[in-house]
Amino acid sequence: MSPVISYATYGQAADYVKSRLSGFSPEIGIVCGSGLGSLADTLEGNIIKIKYEEIPGFMQSTAQGHLGQLVFGLLSGKRVVCMQGRFHCYEGYTIQQVTFPIRVFHLLGVKSLLATNAAGGINPKYEVGDVVLIADHLSLPGISGNNALVGPNAVEFGPRFPSISDLYTPRLRRIAAKAYLTNAVLREERKLRMHEGIYAWCFGPCYETRAELRALQSLGADLVGMSTIPESIVAKHCGMEVLAMTLVTNKCVSRRERDTFEEMEAELAGQPLDPVVEAFPNHEEVLVAAAARTADIQILVKSIVNDM
Repeated sequence: MSPVISYATYGQAADYVKSRLSGFSPEIGIVCGSGLGSLADTLEGNIIKIKYEEIPGFMQSTAQGHLGQLVFGLLSGKRVVCMQGRFHCYEGYTIQQVTFPIRVFHLLGVKSLLATNAAGGINPKYEVGDVVLIADHLSLPGISGNNALVGPNAVEFGPRFPSISDLYTPRLRRIAAKAYLTNAVLREERKLRMHEGIYAWCFGPCYETRAELRALQSLGADLVGMSTIPESIVAKHCGMEVLAMTLVTNKCVSRRERDTFEEMEAELAGQPLDPVVEAFPNHEEVLVAAAARTADIQILVKSIVNDM
């Protein structure tokens, strides 16, 4: 079992951050996913930036597209803290380390968490550039024992056995749906499409195999990514409301490969089959797709935060 992070360690981190905020107390925490860190650039008021490396107990973000700092300010008049860069288990961190900032947010006074991510679309109806509200999740690492709440329970944060049946707060999902449906510019001019779906968390860092994707689809997953679920569970454990949104940055390739024997038989018979050209996922396309929707995501998030 990974070393337990003590309540005092969370407290030290929170106390240091508070010492830099001059009385500013955030009410909403926003986790910026891959390529979506520019959300923090839209904050207004007295902007305060704190590098992760300066905060006791904080980890360092190593993923491309993650700057590694907390940004405090106002968004739609609400007091907000943005994580420009999250942590992932595939970086070598324990799940407790990955979720460390969320408990610090709680100690800073954050009541609601808005988590964004970039992920692959399993649902064939999804296209690159679509946004999906997460209504539920499928946590394969969690089912197999890597749950964010494993270890001695910190009663200061929440109960030993929390229910997460309503993890993704219906009230906040309704606010997000209204923000989209009442914005004609996003829907008609920018052609932004929104859905509600189920997000599957896989450990990473490699993308999933075709067989794994077919399995996830058979289990009801619409999306697959490498983050968000641990943070969401810990936020719920701390009593926060949670809203999570995914930007679809690639379409998953789950089709079975053509049978090798069929191909060889055709080749030996002098009738080779036409090659099948498929586009496999890569992180560069994730960042490109995120950049293409940056302005739209900012408009959407501002509208949502306004009503939170």
